[in-house]
Amino acid sequence: MEMMEVPNHGERSTSDNMNRHLDSNGKYVRYTSEQVEALERVYSECPKPSSLRRQQLIRECSILANIEPKQIKVWFQNRRCRDKQRKEASRLQSVNRKLSAMNKLLMEENDRLQKQVSQLVCENGYMKQQLTTVVNDVSCDSVVTTPQHSLRDANSHAGLISIAEETLAEFLSKATGTAVDWVQMPGMKPGPDSVGIFAISQRCSGVAARACGLVSLEPLKIAEILKDRPSWYRDCRSLEVFTMFPAGNGGTIELVYMQTYAPTTLAPARDFWTLRYTTSLDNGSYVVCERSLSGSGAGPSPASASQFVRAEMLSSGYLIRPCDGGGSIIHIVDHLNLEAWSVPDVLRPLYESSKVVAQKMTISALRYIRQLAQESNGELVYGLGKQPAVLRTFSQRLSRGFNDAVNGFGDDGWSTMHCDGAEDIILAINSTKHLSNISSSLSFLGGVLCAKASMLLQNVPPAVLIQFLREHRSEWADFHVDAYSAATLKAGAFAYPGVRPTRFTGSQIIMPLGHTIEHEEMLEVVRLEGHSLAQEDAFMSRDVHLLQVCLLVLEVSPIGACSELIFAPINEIFPDDAPLVPSGFRVIPIDAKTGDAQDLITSNHRTLDLTSSLEVGPSPETASGNSSSSCSSSRCILTIAFQFPFEPNLQENVAGMACQYVRSVISSVQRVAMAISPSGISPSPGSKLSPGSPEAVTLAQWISQSYTHHFGSELVTIDSLGSNDSVLKLIWDHQDAILCCTLKPQPVFMFANQAGLDMLETTLVALQEITLEKIFDESGRKALCSDFAKLMQQGFACLPSGICLSTMGKHVTYEQAVAWKVFAFEKNNNNNNLHCLAFSFVNWSFV
Repeated sequence: MEMMEVPNHGERSTSDNMNRHLDSNGKYVRYTSEQVEALERVYSECPKPSSLRRQQLIRECSILANIEPKQIKVWFQNRRCRDKQRKEASRLQSVNRKLSAMNKLLMEENDRLQKQVSQLVCENGYMKQQLTTVVNDVSCDSVVTTPQHSLRDANSHAGLISIAEETLAEFLSKATGTAVDWVQMPGMKPGPDSVGIFAISQRCSGVAARACGLVSLEPLKIAEILKDRPSWYRDCRSLEVFTMFPAGNGGTIELVYMQTYAPTTLAPARDFWTLRYTTSLDNGSYVVCERSLSGSGAGPSPASASQFVRAEMLSSGYLIRPCDGGGSIIHIVDHLNLEAWSVPDVLRPLYESSKVVAQKMTISALRYIRQLAQESNGELVYGLGKQPAVLRTFSQRLSRGFNDAVNGFGDDGWSTMHCDGAEDIILAINSTKHLSNISSSLSFLGGVLCAKASMLLQNVPPAVLIQFLREHRSEWADFHVDAYSAATLKAGAFAYPGVRPTRFTGSQIIMPLGHTIEHEEMLEVVRLEGHSLAQEDAFMSRDVHLLQVCLLVLEVSPIGACSELIFAPINEIFPDDAPLVPSGFRVIPIDAKTGDAQDLITSNHRTLDLTSSLEVGPSPETASGNSSSSCSSSRCILTIAFQFPFEPNLQENVAGMACQYVRSVISSVQRVAMAISPSGISPSPGSKLSPGSPEAVTLAQWISQSYTHHFGSELVTIDSLGSNDSVLKLIWDHQDAILCCTLKPQPVFMFANQAGLDMLETTLVALQEITLEKIFDESGRKALCSDFAKLMQQGFACLPSGICLSTMGKHVTYEQAVAWKVFAFEKNNNNNNLHCLAFSFVNWSFV
């Protein structure tokens, strides 16, 4: 236990106290400055030296010869204690500064809300008075119109300065005033541990979102980051500054042209022509504000102008205020008119919802700045020896490459091809001369072909679907196609169709690289295990590696909060400039459910079990008609885009393969989407999985009855009034992992309860592909083989404690495992048939 130094009472100097320490007997020991200097040198190398090291120090350092080893030990104890106190004091000071700044921000927000309440009360009283006086006046002659800004000569220097000053005033009134009716963003509660305070517009022209938060960076640095919109706004394709000139008060005015991606293949992209004004205020704050110059009629017209719709940016921007003690308080406002008339009706919620702007722009900007701040402080850890900036660049390149494939802009070299027999699939091709955007090392290729499609899904939670596609690639992917893409991207070592014959095991290993501070976006390397079938290199690994970014919006998904899975083949050790040809999935909710919170809980549970859909019949909740989602519905748009590099003479072959492959992927994803849908997917009562398979309730009864038959005790306790459904529920919620496997020569699993699925980290959809021997390690397989004959002879067996493996490669320990035969008990039939084998793993846990 470390001993504290007696506090100084003012009678001695600080330097004197530094040289005085208590020994083990509670007496002061004085050290000379030379002795302290020698001890400090050792402390800098080894703060906690061993007994031998302390004795060696006394022998080697003559000035410490008169100091006892116990006294040296106490000195190091006190020195460590002082260091700990300093660090804790520094940490608490930092926390105090942050809390003070957050408290100031919350008080300002409270004042603003009080003003907004007062304003609304006044407006309400005025409207009541007006209604009283004109209650009999139903004339339609008066039309409410939104105020229009007068057009000015954009070529006039004075006119642009006037527009800039007006934009600044409008932006500040939105950022800190009541110019817009702001309401708190659903599910984003403010507080000291939150990213910030988020709000959306309740009623105003266009769509608007607002955020304010605390960031540990300086104002000028923050402004520099936010002005570089392509670095953090994933939907920004390009931003070009056409003109820049100084304005008053040391500010600058810029004329900016920005292009943004369309989120799906069903809508045109947007572009903006804006004036951006950067200046500082008298109170030391820094402001960057922006506004469209004259709606949709001005600005440059690029070669691909037909693929863009000119949208309008109303007064928006960033107010950055320095904080006492370092850091900044930032206010962000995004106010847009996205011209919703130009998209199909089903997509209009994406262009008319302030939540979409908040998710894509406002929240993303604040989170990106906080991410950079944490990276600069060394608070985030990344894998494979890659620097944070490098991994962030990889993530951005994957996202940009996928957006380029979805949009297929003509000035990037994309042109549309015909796809025979698949009107819903769009084929586009990009020639080699434009592949320099991807990598200069792809000059040997004939080009890249993209097959893409968008479709409407009903009642599918986006994050749940993406998570399933990420964890169970074998449900939808063809690993040989992945191998083809990976081989083609290598420097001509292989060419389609000459990829060497390979056997893939269907398993994948996910190696994390990094993640955002909210753990919503994960960057990882995926290894698909394969082995060559050629005799000459039978012992060589033919694994395929993919670089993958997964975005999961795990909160109750608001409109537009898309979840994504984007991946690209890479070499085993990828350089920082590795070529990336991304493919993947994007799921965007386009309207909200009623009862979102309960539906999310139900959907997440269903992702893990799927008992009510594909495997074992209806769940108790659904069977009894108590499904929380039966009266609600939601829709989302799924966009799929797969890219395939090809050699010049293989374009037609690759086009046919791409169409066929994407068709099969769409079919698989639709099947999975139906399985995880919270409503409308349960089989009708009495339906079977396959001929001879029992329903879930019947199987649960057989498992329980067989256990009692073999062991003489009950697996689950059922009261005399318990219904048949209660047996299923008790087994499903049992704390031990219960799994059933078939009686095939290679037994595969056919059922597992919730604990069993959690232990194997799988779902009932993927469970059928897992063999019994695959979940055991080598010693577990030996124990199983030795007891299997006993199990088949006497009907049950007890296995000792051991280790098994989950589908994600994690080790799982268990105290005991029991196995028993499950018989199909039928009434009035004494010859019960053997149906399957059941296993129960007791007190399992991840290592």
